[in-house]
Amino acid sequence: MKKVMKYIIIGLIIVGVVVIGLGVAGGRINTTKSIPIGLYWTTSEPVKKGSYVIWCPPKTQIFDEAKNRGYIGAGFCTGGYGYMMKRILAAKNDVLTITDEGVQVNGVMLPFSKPIKTDFAGRLLPHYHVDNYKLGNYEVLLMSDVSSTSFDGRYFGPINLSQVKTVILPVITF
Repeated sequence: MKKVMKYIIIGLIIVGVVVIGLGVAGGRINTTKSIPIGLYWTTSEPVKKGSYVIWCPPKTQIFDEAKNRGYIGAGFCTGGYGYMMKRILAAKNDVLTITDEGVQVNGVMLPFSKPIKTDFAGRLLPHYHVDNYKLGNYEVLLMSDVSSTSFDGRYFGPINLSQVKTVILPVITF
């Protein structure tokens, strides 16, 4: 039994070292439904429409509530928020309409974008509404294009480009 425990402890140490090494080298693991689950790599690529990104939510009441409800974790961003991963689905000069029916970018409805009214605990979710809003030079809309239950731009609207920390590229996704 002692020999088995020894191997388990050694195995856990090896896994821990590998995970820390990946993180230091630029690897990021996504386990949420916001973007495809898997391993991503940080890059110095320019931020543009279609990019997967890591970003920090701005310190606002809506993100305070999201943290309190467990939609986002604690972390190193202003306000004690954790980093989030999303895809940029609208950027400079794109025209947004966000209604109870979903999110339209340049007149095209995004899949999985219809807001849900309540979260898993039955609490009302905030809804961001805008009609024919043209994004400015430093605004992006961060959304999930794979999940209808992601906490994303349909609830908090566009964010400033300065909140984006880096572009990430998928390495292995499921």
